[in-house]
Amino acid sequence: MELGIKKSVQYKSKQLEHLGLIAGMYDELGIGELLDKLIPQNRIVSVGQAVKSMVLNGLGFANKSLYLSELFFRDKPVEHLIGKGIHAEHLNDDTLGRALDALYDYGVCALYPQLAAKAVKKLGLSCHFGHMDSTSFHVDGDYDNDEEEKVVQITRGYSRDHRPDLNQVVLQLITERQAGIPMLMQVLDGNNSDKVSFREMVNRFTKEMREDFSIEYVVADSALYTEETLCSMKDFLWISRVPESLSLAQEVIDTCDDLMDNPTQTQYRNLCTEYGGVKQRWIVVFSPEAHQRAIKTLNKQWVKKSDAELKALQKLCKQPFSCEADAVKALNKFKKSLKYTLLNETTINTIPRFKGKGRPAKDRQPDYFDYHIEAVMASNLQERTRRLQRKSCFILASNQLNYEALPNADLVAAYKDQQKVERGFRFLKDPMFMASTLYLKSPKRITALMMVMTLSLLVYAALEHRIRETLKQQDIFFPNQKNQLTQNPTARWVFQFFTGIQLLTVQHSEQVQTFVLNINEHQTALIKSLGERYVSLYTGTG
Repeated sequence: MELGIKKSVQYKSKQLEHLGLIAGMYDELGIGELLDKLIPQNRIVSVGQAVKSMVLNGLGFANKSLYLSELFFRDKPVEHLIGKGIHAEHLNDDTLGRALDALYDYGVCALYPQLAAKAVKKLGLSCHFGHMDSTSFHVDGDYDNDEEEKVVQITRGYSRDHRPDLNQVVLQLITERQAGIPMLMQVLDGNNSDKVSFREMVNRFTKEMREDFSIEYVVADSALYTEETLCSMKDFLWISRVPESLSLAQEVIDTCDDLMDNPTQTQYRNLCTEYGGVKQRWIVVFSPEAHQRAIKTLNKQWVKKSDAELKALQKLCKQPFSCEADAVKALNKFKKSLKYTLLNETTINTIPRFKGKGRPAKDRQPDYFDYHIEAVMASNLQERTRRLQRKSCFILASNQLNYEALPNADLVAAYKDQQKVERGFRFLKDPMFMASTLYLKSPKRITALMMVMTLSLLVYAALEHRIRETLKQQDIFFPNQKNQLTQNPTARWVFQFFTGIQLLTVQHSEQVQTFVLNINEHQTALIKSLGERYVSLYTGTG
């Protein structure tokens, strides 16, 4: 009788989840391929693979900082996602640090546009409008800003994070309109001024904006609207919000009271003007949504401020004055301080005063007189209407004087799409993202990491756009958070929906088989619709 020895079978389970979607889009856009072509390195982990690991970490939403990448990938199918022969221990902080150094040495402002141009071309996006904005990121640690003058200065400045006590850097982006993909980026000093950097960014990337992306319009908030900037942008059409602090803007809005006659519809008022020697068109826009918000805000403010002014009047009326002239002077000064109310029926009352105790004799003359103010207070309805009008209206300006080439509705819609870049900033500041706070050894690596963060946003936005377009083209529906079918899911929700998918590896002797577990019909349909690249990542053959 022969005893058979059962050969051992090894099982390994790794968390695949939504990382296959991210890896698929990273490869589809050719980011790693182009990075390795531009920055070739003879190492186990190439620059393209190192950056891919950082993007996977950042979009993994596991709240793992960059220096914990090795820990993040410990239970992930690293070879499956990044490349043969790559393991979690290879993705340590030394490997990623060297990759960041390589990115910085090449020049992030020269490198990133090449990656973004390839991405928008691959996705077939029109870059007619370029939306520009900036935000700040606070950093942890101490940095010596005097070592190298050309390196970004990590210092305090106006903090969008509401952390003025911390040093920071500023990230400035220009994104396209359809998917919100960042086309151009630059990292700036922590005390940067948007009014200066907006102008410098347009001048710095003029060639890339024209040749690589064919940007025709630059869209930005009121920081763009300075005399020097507008004069320097003769080669571009632009759309900007006119600063509310501009006296001419306030005067124009005050004359457009008829726009509030129908508070349920958006209304426009056109005029041509010149500012900084640049001919332009202004559109006064009445927004019903802004009008409703203004009513609520103004009502609360009006009650609070009116009560404060009433109490101040009551205090003034109790105050005695030694002569009528002093009372009149105090009354006039008080009138000038009023912003929310008006005084009516004002009088100066003369009150006789007697020295000594007891009731004075009937025919006794007063020893002196006190003078008291008496007045009736009413709400300043005219001022309230003026403030409501200013909060309900805003002015957009453009040097596109041809109304047929850019109708009012299209101009307003283009400006409102400024939210695409703002949404990108909110994404980058998400506490679950890898860089909610930054801590690296040098400003150089901080600069390079900001480019990797922007690349992560690019991959995220591209994947969301690709999913939505594919679902619509193939008439496929995907369940949303309420389990209702949609063709417009966010990438964030898709990521959450893919939770629990695992890659199981079974090794028996020299034979290895892989299986994908816990995948449902909706996930399978979406993966198939995206194409063979994604199918291979979710069938164990990637």
